[in-house]
Amino acid sequence: MELPLTVGVDGSDPGFEALDWAVDEAALHKRSLRVVYASRWERYEPPAPGQDRSAGPVVGRDVVEVAAGRAERRNPDLKVDTEVLADDPVHALLQESRTSWALVTGSRGRGEIANLLLGSVSLSVAARALCPVVIVRGDEPGLHGTHDRILLGVADTPGGPEAVRFALREATTRDCELDAVRAWRCPAPEAVDHPSLSDGTCVYHRARADTVLDEALTGPLRDHPPVRLHRALVEGAAHKILVERTAVADLVVVGARRHEHRLGLQLGHVAHALLHHALCPVAVVPKVERSIRA
Repeated sequence: MELPLTVGVDGSDPGFEALDWAVDEAALHKRSLRVVYASRWERYEPPAPGQDRSAGPVVGRDVVEVAAGRAERRNPDLKVDTEVLADDPVHALLQESRTSWALVTGSRGRGEIANLLLGSVSLSVAARALCPVVIVRGDEPGLHGTHDRILLGVADTPGGPEAVRFALREATTRDCELDAVRAWRCPAPEAVDHPSLSDGTCVYHRARADTVLDEALTGPLRDHPPVRLHRALVEGAAHKILVERTAVADLVVVGARRHEHRLGLQLGHVAHALLHHALCPVAVVPKVERSIRA
């Protein structure tokens, strides 16, 4: 059975923006769409005087009904399933990540401070989910896919081939260019006598970055139909380079490692910067490392 694309909604404008993006994404990949609203408030807050306890979930049902109607208007042929979950939104979406092809959320929710860069639910889900997570954010061109380009960030210790394969699928499905970027930096200035330096340039470090990029791309490309690929080696800080390049991308893809039994957020510096500052939607694609227990 094919896994659905799941989108979390909460009735906020960023949530409905994420829904619109998810509808288009599900249609592109011929996936069904699962629309989820999660809140545990009715478990702990008593009903107002004269209010029936069963009235609590009405807000959630209203949100998913509005979302389903909006999705149908955007794409009448798309199969849409909805559910209201009486659970903490982060926990609910993390559970959904076990049975979803990908998760989509907005950058902020109804309860977020107006100038907050990224909502706590979105950040927590992106940092811990077991499937790819797309945070829908950015400017109008990036949100509407007008750049004809997918951006892939390749790190020193990438999350594995999953992120590359995800980016390749996106580029193929959208029939657009894949911009694979590897950032690199010279040693600290005090290391001018370091043997890796040649004629004042960091030849060794650039060559190493080239090798990292080749190794990341070779396997996935071998098993994938040809795409319009642009390789880029760029000197500088990876988070700054990728944030700048999102200005001309429709989606930026980065990998992440997930240790199944490790607590806390599992998100690198580059992914964290993109989730807060990218000018297009951000896909965080995990490689799950399972612990061996006796």
